[in-house]
Amino acid sequence: MVELFKSRKAIPTEAAPDLSPEEQERLKQEQLEEKKTLIEAEKVYRRGVVTVRDLIAPAAMKIESRYLELGSQFVRTMFVVTYPRYIRVGWFAPIINLNVPLDISMFFYPIGAEVILKQLRNKVGTLEAQILADAEKGAPRDPIRETALRDIEKLRDDLTQGVERFFQYALYITVYAKSKEDLDKITEKVESFFGSRLVYTKRVFYQAEQGFTSTLPIAEDELGIGFNMSSSPCASSFPFISSELTSDNGILYGINRHNNSLILFDRFSLQNANSVVFATSGAGKSYAVKLEILRSMMLGTDVIVIDPEMEYKYLSDAVGGTYINISLSSESKINPFDLPRPTRKDEKTADIIRSAVITLKGLLRLMLGTFTHEEDSIIDRALIETYAKKDITADADLTRVEPPLFKDFEEVLEGMVGAEELVTRLKKYTEGTFAGLLNNPTNVELNNQLVVFSVRDLEDELKPIGISLIVSYIWNTVRSALKKRIMVIDEAWWLMQQEESAKFIYALVKRCRKYYLGVTTITQDVNDFLRSPYGQAIVTNSAIQLLMKQSPASIDLIAKTFLLTEGEKYLLLECGVGEGIFFAGAKHAAIKVVASYTEDQIITSDPRQLLEIEQAKKEFEQSQEEQEEQQQQ
Repeated sequence: MVELFKSRKAIPTEAAPDLSPEEQERLKQEQLEEKKTLIEAEKVYRRGVVTVRDLIAPAAMKIESRYLELGSQFVRTMFVVTYPRYIRVGWFAPIINLNVPLDISMFFYPIGAEVILKQLRNKVGTLEAQILADAEKGAPRDPIRETALRDIEKLRDDLTQGVERFFQYALYITVYAKSKEDLDKITEKVESFFGSRLVYTKRVFYQAEQGFTSTLPIAEDELGIGFNMSSSPCASSFPFISSELTSDNGILYGINRHNNSLILFDRFSLQNANSVVFATSGAGKSYAVKLEILRSMMLGTDVIVIDPEMEYKYLSDAVGGTYINISLSSESKINPFDLPRPTRKDEKTADIIRSAVITLKGLLRLMLGTFTHEEDSIIDRALIETYAKKDITADADLTRVEPPLFKDFEEVLEGMVGAEELVTRLKKYTEGTFAGLLNNPTNVELNNQLVVFSVRDLEDELKPIGISLIVSYIWNTVRSALKKRIMVIDEAWWLMQQEESAKFIYALVKRCRKYYLGVTTITQDVNDFLRSPYGQAIVTNSAIQLLMKQSPASIDLIAKTFLLTEGEKYLLLECGVGEGIFFAGAKHAAIKVVASYTEDQIITSDPRQLLEIEQAKKEFEQSQEEQEEQQQQ
């Protein structure tokens, strides 16, 4: 009977009518069990293939007394055992910003205030008894005990009032390396960071696996090594500190990459409205500044730009601005002898003339090179006589006078003894190759909300002179009419090459606050700019700084100037286009510059994108013409 069943158990019950009902039922149960077994086997197989845990798990793990070998990685865990009496907020940030892989775990175990207060009361009694005993014996006072007593009394007051809470606090750090030697080096580096803050750590010993598990993101504390702390020092250990740069007024500069909040800021709300922008070529510095210009104009701010590479032409055309091309053959001219109109009643004409003479002497040094003391004195006297030739003296009305030209200065200089060599050097700018730049009356005006001065067509030798001339003209206009303005100097390293022009920009940055002007200085040649003493002073006098992607050659100088951490240095080396660090006064945060689609189309500097826009514009104009022809037909 058993053999018959074995030979027939695979036969479906419908095909075995000769079996009894009990045998058929048993056969059906066995078939169901077989199906269940197959399904379970398939589940086990699938689970082993697709489980994420199996995919990410290392090939092997070897446990040593002081470290682990996790696949090809060497792993060690450290724990904090001692803290100093005082520790500042954010002390842990340099550790978290180390450019090494780290796992950090913090465990907080709340302890009831009544338990701690009872223990503290006993401790206070013990300390007071020891202090009294020392006093009765005539022993010298013990400052350690007295300090401990004061600290305990303050903690008792804070716990009783609910200002503080008490915790058992555990802090573990796990470091990773590719070799045992690298693991020891990284461990020593982390320990030195802790030691410099009087925080002492120990390495795990015969607890390497428990230490590693305690820093995994599963919230299991297998080491259980805590330290008694109140809530204030616990909070000081929290490593992730980011500044909120959101205000009620101002424009949107970008997104805070720490917490995705908006960086809204009004540059005119700070002690000065100046800013500097440092970045490598193609990092997005001009893009960020053009976005600021566009958004500032929406709030009614006038903007003046010095454009060395014709990058702002499309923006100017899009918003109806004025684009002025300054070159030898251009029709737009600026007279360096122009004078500002006095805006205050106490501002004297003699002071205005004296300031203009000093500025012109700086321009002449750019043009003619260095002067001897005798030549400096001759030029000073010739400039004063040139103004006097046009009846511009200390008692003149500057609103009715006509400023002199360079040819008038040359005529005065020719009549002075000892000025022959100076006249010869000057003729290059009045009669020679460069005659078309300086020897003409001013025919441009800053009567638009956006005015862009282009110096792209100026020869490289003339660019520092041309930019200095434009900046001087803008400064005279700013001093003549008080108004909320921003002046943008792109590629400012041109001016840092010459001491006179660098000195003039520094003086402008220092004084512009009084005239409601904010100066934005942009450069990609960071080393030359910051190594100049005037460049350093410009940074110091700029309340807003925007640092974007930097080259390895300049990052150390940038870090020294702006006191960057290791993590911030790494951010500036690795960040993408439009990303960086935004400083506003004492606060700073990682930023990502974000524009809307319409803004992006207006301010882009990408040649490929500009060609696409131009092509789309041509296609639109062509379709418009075709529609007009069809309507006429």
